Amino acid sequence: MDVFDPRSHAPAPVPIARSTMVLLSLALASDGLVSWARRLGLSEQALRTARSRGRLSPAIAGALALELQHDPGPWMVVAALETERQSACKERMQKHFGLG
Repeated sequence: MDVFDPRSHAPAPVPIARSTMVLLSLALASDGLVSWARRLGLSEQALRTARSRGRLSPAIAGALALELQHDPGPWMVVAALETERQSACKERMQKHFGLG
């Protein structure tokens, strides 16, 4: 490990799961739903609705990932694909991103 090389201090990459509910579960393991809603500037109902639907919006997934110090991009991709109807294009993108 080189103390002058910033790459040697970067956190290990976090594996991306197939569902944004995994991201929400990671968040809720450290704090409650009400607290997360406040931190993200959302209503409590927005997170409750997302949890009951089984998916986060891409924007919420990205913001939550940032708060958890994860790369928001991959989580936003997962969230976007969760909202898509089943199609050949969706399957292609899931395979491309290693989600299906």
